[in-house]
Amino acid sequence: MRESSKKIAFCGGLLLLITIVAYLPAINGGFVWDDDAYVTDNETLRSFAGLYRIWFEIGAVPQYYPMVHTTFWVEYHLWEIDPLGYHLVNVMLHWLNAILLWLVLTRLSVPGAWLAAAVFALHPIHVESVAWITERKNVLSGFFYLSSLLAYMRFLGLGSNDASGLSLSGPNTPESNTPAGLWRFFLLALLFYLCALLSKTVTCTLPAVILLLLRWKRDRIHWRDVVFLMPFFLLGLALGLTTVWMEKNVVGAQGEQWASLSILDRFLVAGRALWFYVGKLVWPLRLTFNYPRWHVDASISWQYLFPSSVALLLAVLWYLRKRIGKAPLVAVLFFVGTLVPALGFFDVYPMRYSFVADHFQYLASLGLIALFVALLWKLLGRYLPGQIQYAAGVVLVVLLGTLVWRQGTIYKDLETLWRDTIAKNPSSWMAHNNLGMELAIQGRFNEAIPEFNSALRLKPDHYKAHFNLGKTLIKLGRLDKAVHHYIESLRIRPNFASAHMELGIARTAQNRFQEAEDHFSKVLILQPDSAPAHLNWGLVLYRQGKLSEAIFHYSEALRINAEFAEAHNAMGAALASQEKYLKALDYFNAALRIDPDSEDARANQELLLRLMREKGMEPRTGLTP
Repeated sequence: MRESSKKIAFCGGLLLLITIVAYLPAINGGFVWDDDAYVTDNETLRSFAGLYRIWFEIGAVPQYYPMVHTTFWVEYHLWEIDPLGYHLVNVMLHWLNAILLWLVLTRLSVPGAWLAAAVFALHPIHVESVAWITERKNVLSGFFYLSSLLAYMRFLGLGSNDASGLSLSGPNTPESNTPAGLWRFFLLALLFYLCALLSKTVTCTLPAVILLLLRWKRDRIHWRDVVFLMPFFLLGLALGLTTVWMEKNVVGAQGEQWASLSILDRFLVAGRALWFYVGKLVWPLRLTFNYPRWHVDASISWQYLFPSSVALLLAVLWYLRKRIGKAPLVAVLFFVGTLVPALGFFDVYPMRYSFVADHFQYLASLGLIALFVALLWKLLGRYLPGQIQYAAGVVLVVLLGTLVWRQGTIYKDLETLWRDTIAKNPSSWMAHNNLGMELAIQGRFNEAIPEFNSALRLKPDHYKAHFNLGKTLIKLGRLDKAVHHYIESLRIRPNFASAHMELGIARTAQNRFQEAEDHFSKVLILQPDSAPAHLNWGLVLYRQGKLSEAIFHYSEALRINAEFAEAHNAMGAALASQEKYLKALDYFNAALRIDPDSEDARANQELLLRLMREKGMEPRTGLTP
């Protein structure tokens, strides 16, 4: 027993070492796409009230995965927005998943179980799930998924020659052949499964996987097997439907890009996606953050080869199951079944950009990795001496680890990520637009403009690219061209509130006040609690000398956001124009309290104090001059 424990500790420690070394570039990376919504700009992470919203307010966070956002909440209170901590947690969860996979495969007597776990830990297809902080969804749900599976296997005594556990497929009743203590594994499995669903609902396939393993290992499924899995099926269905609703109504997976896909189109997409994922598992080169979105056309005959060949493969494996064993069929069914939620049958937002993504097959890859490694290990053991067999395993691990290291470097920062994506997929309008945004944030406006133009060349109806190009042109003082792109953005998306806001500001600069007011009015129709819209509308009115109306809008802006420094400054200016100097001074002081670096508020305060002294008025005691 002591030797066995030492072996487990050594093998687990070795897995940890090679995982950390391979992921060092990713660990030292920063925040990338969507990490702002999930971490850096996520207000729910800041307080206990935010934690409550994470769990009980649909739409408070981008997706209803409260376990994920709770881990972010805890981490925010430990190391705030230092990306190192978040990256380390992702890597450690990935390592734990490799350990759990090793335990599951060992219990199922799969050859080469440790090597399969190492391949899973070091397969470059998983870098996206580990290095991208937002994809905590994958590594956390994977941990709970595998924990639930292991607990349920212990409950049933599944694997390890079925030496112990509850035999639901036998003729006896559960009470007659099972120690009562084993029921704790059932409850533990159910709890872990719920946690997995609350991390990512692609894990809803677990109960079907358990039935598949029962059919493999015990050659039959009894009705009691299904009965005891009913709570799992019901939980999976409920939370799966919640995610489908969220993707459509909160995340925004609706519109022409999804509606145009018929049922037949979706089968064509699914078949092609399955072979795509197999190809990336076998030959993991030129992995990219955003793959080209295929053109689906049911009138093109060769596109039918993908789904039909999948069906043919399953039929052949079924036919040969008595000759070659059921393991290959089980592995392929696991792969296909686990991928079903991400094959295009359900509308998910990322499919706006591409039908496939590396992180979609994080869990599904377990089946084929286990199958490929088991076949390789048996072949090596049959034809090569033991030492060479292990040496071949070492070579495979080193090769995969090198690929993981290289792939991890692209998650250094947003600019690196988008440049790598464009190099591998020049047709990615999303990457061009996002690279342009990053360059604009850095103040590299002249470099950003060609990227936005490339995005519009690839996707002329990209309303956000028009908007982003307009904002960049404003920074370069090219007001008329900026207005053109704002108008184009609104032509494509009439209810785009941000474009109405920026066009209103631009019209104000052009002294076209009525048009500016119209746009701010539309913003408030779309976003009634927009404090900036009230502020900007007030500024337009102020420039027209309509002080009372301007003050009304400033008051509304401050009602919505009492800590809005610019609104305090604007209110002070309007009150000073009405010669209400003491009240005006209060607002300038408030603006400087909120934003001590506000040059406008500082200048206004100093000017007002000078004016008051010239009129023989003394500022109130305690006011900062």
